[in-house]
Amino acid sequence: MASEPLSELSPTTVGIKAAAQYLSGSKYKGKVKLTGLGTPNDMRAYVKNGTVEQFELWEPAKLGALAARAAVALESGQITGKEGETFAAGDLGTMTIGADGVISPGEPTVFDEVNVDEYDF
Repeated sequence: MASEPLSELSPTTVGIKAAAQYLSGSKYKGKVKLTGLGTPNDMRAYVKNGTVEQFELWEPAKLGALAARAAVALESGQITGKEGETFAAGDLGTMTIGADGVISPGEPTVFDEVNVDEYDF
């Protein structure tokens, strides 16, 4: 019976790049599955050489758009920042303010060999 590869999750952009750099030239490439949070520019080579199948990160443009829409809604009086309030956030749709004033942009983008070249950050 074949054993499954070990898995490793890196929660930081610096960590996943460092781990991928090590794995790409080691005997553990293909034996350890690495994923986590990373930028396309840092991780592109490791996706293309098969060290990493996929990784995730929130897109800076979406985060910036959400921050700008929230600031406009707050400044114009549409919202006060209370939990449960909603506001229109353009292409992102209607956003709801969560606990402690947190507004989530939703799920991060998953990058893989199909789409990694579409991003430049």
